[in-house]
Order: sequence, then structure tokens, then C-alpha cells
Amino acid sequence: MSSPQTKSRERHDDACPVITSLEQIGSQWRLAVLHELLDGEQRFNELKRSTGANARTLSRVLDDLGEMGFVERRIEEDAPVATFYSLTDKGRSLEPVFSEIECWAGSWLDESELEAE
Repeated sequence: MSSPQTKSRERHDDACPVITSLEQIGSQWRLAVLHELLDGEQRFNELKRSTGANARTLSRVLDDLGEMGFVERRIEEDAPVATFYSLTDKGRSLEPVFSEIECWAGSWLDESELEAE
């Protein structure tokens, strides 16, 4: 028979992939950037406008997501130099996750919580 501590440890072990995943993508700004890039490649200033993040925060988030393999950067050297960001295959694989969260939010969050965004 399992002790309560063993059951608790088993639940924690089962949740570890979820916790680890949320640690990678779970910040407000990371989620906002990933969600915006689901619509396709965007320039830095487009992402800045659409997410509402300041330049420093957005730059840090894009660097983090790039290091983790969710986002890739493409630079066009034409004048003026332009930097574009898009999702990698790993990043695009999050699309069904976002769809499920949006479905859940539509079912379980009331309108005032949804409008607060």
C-alpha cells in the first residue's frame, strides 16, 4: 500500500513535464510572442506593437525563445536592415496547445476575465 508521501511524489513526478514546459513558455511575454508569431513572420517593431512589450523586454524574450529553439531570427541586410522573427517547428507545434487553452478559456472564464486582457 502506498503512503500519502509516495502518492504525492508520484503526482509530482507525473506533473514534472508540465511544470518544465510551463517554465519554458509560461511567462506573459513569452506566451504573447509565441501566440503572435502563430500568424507568421513579423518584424521586431510589429511584435512590439502587437504584444505591448517594451523593446528591452521583447529583445530578452526573443533571445530566450531563440535559445530554447522556439523562435528563429532572419536578418535582411538591405537598407534599412530589418530583423524578422518566426516560429521554428518546435514553436509551431504549440498551435494546438494555444487552441485548447482558448477553448478552455471560452468555456470556463467569464467575460470580465476575458476582457481584462
